[in-house]
Amino acid sequence: MDFETWLAFTTACIVLTLIPGPSVLLVIGQSLTRGKGAAMMCILGDVIGSIVLMGLSFAGVGAILATSAVLFQIVKWAGVVYLAYLGYMQIVEARHAQECAETDDQAHSAWGSFLAGTVTAILNPKAIIFYMAFLVQFINPQTDLAPQLAVLMLTSSLVVIVLLTGYALIAARARMLFQSQRARRRMGYTGGTFMISGSLLMATR
Repeated sequence: MDFETWLAFTTACIVLTLIPGPSVLLVIGQSLTRGKGAAMMCILGDVIGSIVLMGLSFAGVGAILATSAVLFQIVKWAGVVYLAYLGYMQIVEARHAQECAETDDQAHSAWGSFLAGTVTAILNPKAIIFYMAFLVQFINPQTDLAPQLAVLMLTSSLVVIVLLTGYALIAARARMLFQSQRARRRMGYTGGTFMISGSLLMATR
């Protein structure tokens, strides 16, 4: 892969990641309600999920989803319901929040955030089809495929980590400004709303 092709791919990844989508809204929601640690685990899950999607795209799953309307809708609405459920549960937790909310099981919260990021990324059938159409534009069929895929996956992952971390840090900074129980409850409502908004965005795309 030549430098010009790599630069074009990197630029496209930056632009696409900056556009708020379900993953961005999920990360912001996690950062607002659970803090930077949970948001970073969510980002890690999103990266893992994206790598899985790239692999599935080149394995032909995207083509199957593109030709099967029923299967496409099943996967799509599973993702919509899951993300909406996360948002709803976050609002419920915020409503019943206590002063000792910080004593929650941090390990469970972190891995829950990781799972949320991974599942939300994978249960996005349009992303699989998109990767099939998008990545092929930067592949040279006359050279070895494996190194090219490795470079594309690594580049995409780094872009996602850097930009989503930026979103998470901004949201975490906002969270730190409001430490009272009432403010944290409102942050919980806001974070849950972001997640539900992500599910609505996924439903309408």
